[in-house]
Amino acid sequence: MGLFGKKNKGKEETTSCCCGGNCDAESMAKAETAKAAGASVKILGSGCAKCNALEAATREALGKLGMDTAIDHVTDFSQIAAYGVMTTPALVVDGKVVSFGKVLKTDEVVKVLQKVRG
Repeated sequence: MGLFGKKNKGKEETTSCCCGGNCDAESMAKAETAKAAGASVKILGSGCAKCNALEAATREALGKLGMDTAIDHVTDFSQIAAYGVMTTPALVVDGKVVSFGKVLKTDEVVKVLQKVRG
């Protein structure tokens, strides 16, 4: 059959990232720069209902704590991958991923913010 064990003769193997190799050095550099920016709250996700629900809960939690931090909603998959997140939605506080793969309730976000910034 010859389906398995075939070698790429004459083809150079390249490594690719999680986006299937569609990102270039410039977009990866932008993602790393965005990741390095501190003192921020970010929601990572495609913009689906779950991502929007996490953003709403985060806004409410920030309001309860009296924090006026702006929330960035990151939808660029190369930037999301720069955080090492494979399951969205994700919550990033001050450059650190504090939750991923689930929608936190407002009181859960309050606890996370108090722990990270407390």
